[in-house]
Amino acid sequence: MIAVLPLLLCVGGVLVATSDEPAEASCATVAASGQANIRDHVGAVGTWNSAAVDNAAIIVAVGQQKQIPARGWVIAVATAMTESRLINTSKVTDHDSVGLFQQRPSQGWGTPQQLIDPVYTSTKFYNALVKVKDWQTLPLTVAAQKVQRSAFPDRYANFENDAEDVVAAVTGAASITDLPGASLADCGTPAIITSGGWTQPVPDGVVSGFRTSQRPTHQGVDLGSDRNDVIRAAAAGKVVYADCDGSTGNCNIDGNPDTTKGCGWFVEILHADNVATRYCHMVRRPSVKYGQQVQAGDTLGLTGSSGHSSGPHLHYEVHLDVSCGKVRCQLRSYNATDPVEFMKNAGAPLGKSE
Repeated sequence: MIAVLPLLLCVGGVLVATSDEPAEASCATVAASGQANIRDHVGAVGTWNSAAVDNAAIIVAVGQQKQIPARGWVIAVATAMTESRLINTSKVTDHDSVGLFQQRPSQGWGTPQQLIDPVYTSTKFYNALVKVKDWQTLPLTVAAQKVQRSAFPDRYANFENDAEDVVAAVTGAASITDLPGASLADCGTPAIITSGGWTQPVPDGVVSGFRTSQRPTHQGVDLGSDRNDVIRAAAAGKVVYADCDGSTGNCNIDGNPDTTKGCGWFVEILHADNVATRYCHMVRRPSVKYGQQVQAGDTLGLTGSSGHSSGPHLHYEVHLDVSCGKVRCQLRSYNATDPVEFMKNAGAPLGKSE
């Protein structure tokens, strides 16, 4: 299990102080730096059956033995999920690809017999990964592609969340943020919940306002976050959308303000009193799912630049008197309100935290 220092605890993605000292550290800095213990036969994790999870545990164990930082375990497991669905097979599925990582003997990875050995093939993957410059801070899909050189370079991002869940499970961590450096997200800036139950979605200032003269149809505000900053639920509620905007196309790559439409990866939450919030341009698939109940300060995803975007930021909207049908809630221009004024009145003004 992962030991956590007594001063701070990461609870549900919100950093909570356990003393009167200010909470200034992130989960990554308060977790122990020692290696996690690999758990035997964890069983199924999400949609991944016990056999798949056992294979993931081998991948993680090899990473530990090679003293690969935990971020590498996530990249390796997500890659194997993408390539083989964590099924170790000697059956050739594409050209001469075999094994967990679908590596090809003709590409110099090894013999077919070697490549169906999960220890050997994991070792080969890690050996290639550590040669990639800045691999620990690259987007997962970029790091994985530099190793695998797939014809479908964007697909690795689809399994990042699943890989984080499985790695956490096989190491006995409560969540991926308890493994230092395993995720590009850590706990982020501590969430300060007001008495009314609201908090800032990100602790960053407004860089583009609500319905300005330059952007009269801008139905929210843009908050100047960096890539991979944690996005928090502004208040408790139910997730009523968490997916890729269908008008965007490929949400796993950065968008373009001239050629790309929509929100990219985004989340909508329905709160009390028919208030709803929208969070756009996430860097990867949201961390929450449709129908999930969230609390103020829970992690929704990471900031990015997917969709109609010129660079990393969070586009944040607030809507009032929202009605919901069987499929979607109606977050429209007619019920959008200025998030700056709304959040100020809620006691959680947008902008840099003190």
